This record gives sequence, C-alpha cells and structure tokens, in this order.
Amino acid sequence: MDNESKLRASILVVDDEKDILRMLQEALGLASYDVRTAFNGEEAIEEIRRAAPDLVLMDIQMPKIDGLEVCRLVKSDVCLRHIPILLLTAQNTTRSKVRGLQYGADDYLTKPFEMDELLARVQMLLRRSRIDLEANPLTRLPGNIAIENEIMTHIREKTPFAVLYLDLNDFKAFNDVYGFVKGDEVIQETAQVIREVAETENAFVGHIGGDDFIVITRPDRFENICRKIIEVFDEKVPQFYNPKDRTRGYIMTKDRRGQETRFALLSVAIGVVTNQYRSLSSLGEISTIGAEMKHFAKENKGKGSQYAVDRRRE
Repeated sequence: MDNESKLRASILVVDDEKDILRMLQEALGLASYDVRTAFNGEEAIEEIRRAAPDLVLMDIQMPKIDGLEVCRLVKSDVCLRHIPILLLTAQNTTRSKVRGLQYGADDYLTKPFEMDELLARVQMLLRRSRIDLEANPLTRLPGNIAIENEIMTHIREKTPFAVLYLDLNDFKAFNDVYGFVKGDEVIQETAQVIREVAETENAFVGHIGGDDFIVITRPDRFENICRKIIEVFDEKVPQFYNPKDRTRGYIMTKDRRGQETRFALLSVAIGVVTNQYRSLSSLGEISTIGAEMKHFAKENKGKGSQYAVDRRRE
C-alpha cells in the first residue's frame, strides 16, 4: 500500500492501558495512518458509529464492554460489518483465538508483539478490505475502481500492456427466455472461465458489470488468452440450454423491436487494445478503442465467438 492510500486509512485503536495506547498511536501515526483512540468498549462503539474507521485495532480484555462484545456488535450491524477488526490478546491459546474468530474478528495478534508484524497485518487487512469493497458482488472479481487503477498504473509506468474487453453476444435474449437467475449462473460461469485462463498467464481480471469483463495482460500473451477463453467458453455453452434448444442450436424470442427472432447460442466477443503498436495515454482513449474492437468482433458473431485486435500504428 502506498503512502497516499495510508493517508486515507483511518484506524481506531482501543485499549484501556494508556502506555500501550500511546505506543500504538505513535507507531501507526509514523506509518502515515490517521489514528483515533478509545479507552474501553463503550467508547469504541460510540466512535465507530460516529465516524466509521477503515480498521479497528482492539484489546480483548477491557472494562464495561470487552473486545469480543464490541466485535459482535460491529459485525452484526449491516452498515458496519465490512470494517476489519484486529484483536489483541494476552491469551496465547487456541480456544481464545477461536472465540475471537467466532465473534467475527478478521485477525488477532498475541501480546507481546513485534511492531513490524502488527503493521504488516494492518496493511494486509486494509488491502483485503479495499479489494472486497471494490469487488463485484456476483463474481467477487475486482470492480471498476480496481480496473481503472490497474490501467492507470500501466499508463503512468509506460509498461507494455494489452486490455481485453469481453461480453456475451445476445445475452439479453438468453435472459428473456431463461430468466435472470439462470443468467446470473451464466455470468458466474463466464467469470470462472476467464479467471482460470487468465491465471495461467498471470493476467489481471475485472468485472465491469453485467456480462462485461476485462483482462489486462502483456502484449505477447493476449492472443493465447483470447483463443483459450473462446475455446473453453464454447465448450461450456451447451450446458446452459435445455435439450431442445441445445439440439436445434438457437432460441426464439422477441428482439428489441418486438419481432419474434431466432438467436444463436451464446458466444463471446473480445475487443483488444494494446500499446504494442501505438502509445495510449488515457482511460477514455482505451475504452473507446476497446468498444470499437468489440463491435468488430460482434459483426462476425454468426460464426461464433470472435476477437478483434486494434493493430493501427501511430
């Protein structure tokens, strides 16, 4: 996590021992976190409800309300349950750790602890929390914020990259015939296909929304990723349909003009943008070219899944 991210991260430290509280406040402050404090469980609940922190670092044994009860109250509140909680405990037993996890704690650290380890765990929990909040709820893939950050990192660092824009041909028609529940299953299966293929090439995968996905990889890897996604997806497509539609190879439903129309089985369209042939300097430019390339891929959807690459030079 960079310093800019740390400055945005607010940590509530809760401990009834003033010396420990002061030590944690100083260490986290030096690490560029915004630190607030509370001396007991009651104060902690008040602080959390007043202004939700990005993370709670809390001792278990405290007067009034102990750390476990604070943890239970936070995790039972739908508006607060996303806040990661790191518990500090003097009891180095499996039972005490299990109790903490059962109450909803995200991690724990036994006293005495090394400050380097505590800072590493804080950083890990904040990173995980940020990814979870940005993830698409249906597929758990990184969402638009993470996608934009990934692309902008490549632009800033001027590294070679290729961005693949993917969606499903005639997905609306499938939803009209089979319903949104079945449609969500198709999106989840599609996400799994893309994820498994991309992982073999160490590529980034994101879910823009609906049936729109994105893959960010190196220019020398996009051809293989496109071909493999198409191959695996096309193998899975028949299982989405009932025997009748599977056998005849199409479904019948109304198009956008209300006319009864024949729609082929689902296929994937991929538009590829890369700075291999020319420089790219903005998200808008990349998105526009990606939509254009995906449109070209869709023009041949009668032939099944296709991909189109922008090979224009400066």
